[in-house]
Amino acid sequence: MITKNIYIEDLVERYPELISPVADFGLICLRCGEPVWGTLEELAEEKNLQERLDEIVNQLNDILKTQTK
Repeated sequence: MITKNIYIEDLVERYPELISPVADFGLICLRCGEPVWGTLEELAEEKNLQERLDEIVNQLNDILKTQTK
């Protein structure tokens, strides 16, 4: 389960299928080699997406649910 406190490194390691959706939200750009550290919440704040954080977390968890069915 994804929470706002998950470390980005853990998210990428445990749920590689979420890398593209996270990038689609504008949180990371792995294609351009942007280093990513800290939690999902810290990254959202850095990218000025903190208002959407709950929505992002919910959508990421929905993706995981559909993939495990």
